[in-house]
Amino acid sequence: MSVQTGAQNLTGVWNGLYTYSDGRSISFVATLIDGGGSLTGTTHEPDSRSNVTLYATLVGTHHDGAVTFTKTYDRPDRYHRNPIFYRGTLNGDGTEIEGRWVISPRASGKFLMIRPAPRRAKVAQTAFEKA
Repeated sequence: MSVQTGAQNLTGVWNGLYTYSDGRSISFVATLIDGGGSLTGTTHEPDSRSNVTLYATLVGTHHDGAVTFTKTYDRPDRYHRNPIFYRGTLNGDGTEIEGRWVISPRASGKFLMIRPAPRRAKVAQTAFEKA
């Protein structure tokens, strides 16, 4: 994975997966808004213990390929009351963030977030062909 060195806007919808140390994985969808390196957003994911959807708020930053944010569940219960700290690395084309999440020394794991590649080249080509 190459590290992003330039300014990359992370605004958009990201599909993610976080994994517990025992191998269990949970999928989620994150919507990020990037305000010049300051991140805000939301996530939704299935609750592995019930048939409900969990919603959370994200707040964080990114700089030179390093991405950090804190996830806080909107309706905390006994399993989702603590904030979760995410620290990851953005790949070179800005389509993947990979790293680790931590709740406590005993609760941590890996995560991966993916979004489609930007369509700038295709948009530019279409505009050129119409001219």
